Amino acid sequence: MNDGLVSHPGPVLLVGGGKSDPDQLRELLDTCALRVAADGGAETLLALGVMPDAVIGDLDSLTHVSRARIPAERVHHIPEQNSTDFDKCLSNITAPLVYGTGFLGPRVDHQLAGLTVLANRPDRRCILLGEEDVIALAPPEIELSLPVATRLSLYPLAAMRGESEGLRWPLDGIEFAPARRVGTSNETSETRVRLRFDAPAMLIILPVEATPALSRGLLSAPATWPAHA
Repeated sequence: MNDGLVSHPGPVLLVGGGKSDPDQLRELLDTCALRVAADGGAETLLALGVMPDAVIGDLDSLTHVSRARIPAERVHHIPEQNSTDFDKCLSNITAPLVYGTGFLGPRVDHQLAGLTVLANRPDRRCILLGEEDVIALAPPEIELSLPVATRLSLYPLAAMRGESEGLRWPLDGIEFAPARRVGTSNETSETRVRLRFDAPAMLIILPVEATPALSRGLLSAPATWPAHA
């Protein structure tokens, strides 16, 4: 794995330029000792009185006034336009888990771009948090402890197969593909759910209240996908 610009032994908070729920953000600030801003996400942190430990992006959304407040050595300008600021950040953060907020805003194109980044960086364990849902790319195998009847949606970004234990509608034997068969609006039938997948292309979508359970599941997953060549 490329160590990139930021390395931390604990979870890292990554703040994008979109809307972040203030209460949710405060909880994440308590959870994460290291805070990274994706370009204009620095404005969100500064407005809360938090100095970002790093700012990464093409910097087209960061005002000159805000940039002047941030120590120059913390600002990492990556001008190329072939990737999003989220991708620039995630590819340059080495941590056991990244919490991303401000990336699941009202614009669908921004949301789709963020989900594409998750699939393109399968070696990085990242949870994107929105107002209602949390989303992560599933590792090869994951175990989740959730209340019975918790909504658990699965959305494939490519053709793939999976296996499950503890879901109302099992995954076994199903050929998933975004234009054919998806797994939205499934739910848990047991308090322990086990999922296994044969490719790094399945998104797990849970209610935001399930963030701690998803975090534990990702951190304890026995394996991760390799980085794309």
